[in-house]
Amino acid sequence: MPHHKVQLPPTGLDAEQYTEAEALFRSHIDTQTRNFAGYQVTSALDYEERLGHYLNRHLNNVGDPYQSSSYTLNSKVLERAVLDYFASLWHAKWPHDPEDPESYWGYVLTMGSSEGNLYGLWNARDYLSGKPLRTHQREPGTVAVGQELLGEGPHDFHPVAFFSEDTHYSLTKAVRALDIDTFHTLGSTRYPDENPLAPGAPWPREVPSTEHGAIDVEQLAVLVRFFASRGYPILISLNYGSTFKGAYDDVEAVARTVHGICAEYGLDNRRVDRRGGNSSDCDERPGYWVHVDGALGAGYAPYLEMARDVGMVEQAPPAFDFRLSGVHSLTMSGHKWMGTPWACGVFMTRTGMQMAPPRASEYIGSADTTFAGSRNGFSSLLMWDYLARHSYDDQARLAAECDGLAAYTHEQLLALQEQLGQDLWVARSPQSLTVRFRQPHADIVRRYSLSSETVHVDGAARTYVHLYAMRHLTGQRVDELIGELRQPGAFPLASYTGTTSR
Repeated sequence: MPHHKVQLPPTGLDAEQYTEAEALFRSHIDTQTRNFAGYQVTSALDYEERLGHYLNRHLNNVGDPYQSSSYTLNSKVLERAVLDYFASLWHAKWPHDPEDPESYWGYVLTMGSSEGNLYGLWNARDYLSGKPLRTHQREPGTVAVGQELLGEGPHDFHPVAFFSEDTHYSLTKAVRALDIDTFHTLGSTRYPDENPLAPGAPWPREVPSTEHGAIDVEQLAVLVRFFASRGYPILISLNYGSTFKGAYDDVEAVARTVHGICAEYGLDNRRVDRRGGNSSDCDERPGYWVHVDGALGAGYAPYLEMARDVGMVEQAPPAFDFRLSGVHSLTMSGHKWMGTPWACGVFMTRTGMQMAPPRASEYIGSADTTFAGSRNGFSSLLMWDYLARHSYDDQARLAAECDGLAAYTHEQLLALQEQLGQDLWVARSPQSLTVRFRQPHADIVRRYSLSSETVHVDGAARTYVHLYAMRHLTGQRVDELIGELRQPGAFPLASYTGTTSR
């Protein structure tokens, strides 16, 4: 698309220039939408007819979803309905009750799960650092300041973060922004020669993954034990549908393993004492936190589980949600499985684990317990609209269809690999909606918006792309892609003679 056609002069565009520029951009977006296959985003959207009216209204959900605000142009009533829906779907105790620490609390994100990850790690950092929780507020919107934490060991309130090599890059940004030490940072600076996975070797930057992209629970356990035995609180971030491989970490196995290790070293339930001036308070809380990044998986897998239970599919990913007592927070992106015109999502935790917010803002008439401040109220409307029009049965059917399309794509790529007599590195992680294969010619990558990633296998670099079987993708479009991949020159680094490498 010609860049100069959409440049904005100081005078603005006249009617003819605007029409031409907008038509060019529309044609570009419509073409790319038709072939869009490489990212975990749904393009099958149909909100315009019903919700176009609200595009000329400013909906802003600033502040806590459960507190009224003097900013009345909001969709908080719909936001609470959406949150209740996901609390039920994720087996959390609902509805939200500020007096019940076991009930859920959450909010609709203005960004996607990147914001949910940032907020989840922020909440986890404060929780593990012994800071006051919302339940400790003496008055709404106030927190105790200047208090001294009293611990038994030097590392009692120094959390250390663990995440796998297949984790989304937003986690790396989050730990930097929040100044949370990772096991790599702490190990490299304080224990440089004590890497428990390979004594004397440099510490790995992330927890190793299995072949399919799930976190290696055994190696995670070794790393966690090293730091738990020294009194460090443990912060785990897991993937539920990793970005490139679509892999599901075994959340239940991780939560059980981490709890067991922490129990050995008194981190399963510990006393937190605070002293300041003439006041004191204390509470008991775990010394570990498990956060689940379920950007795609948390919005999709519950329906695949329903499909499995009625015989529509054979398998579903492992449990990941609040039915597991070891899960402390969870996030999901609304623009991925459901599909919305912009990024949004849901963050959720338990009320008793919610960190204390800043003081209530008289300006908005509400405490702002969220991360974003002004929050897009349209997002709650979009998610409410989608969920109102799609029953559990509808969602289970759609999940089964997408699972079937991913399996079909995998089979077709394997058949193409055999036909070409070349190793195309075709792979699909269990129950994943994505299939990955050797990077084809740049024109094909661009036409289908295929995401790429370079990994090292046995010392050799491999550049993969992947295709996501989202709701808008069809078998016909997959066949068209396979047809292009079959043409000579589609894989410029591959010869079209020889046998398939195993």
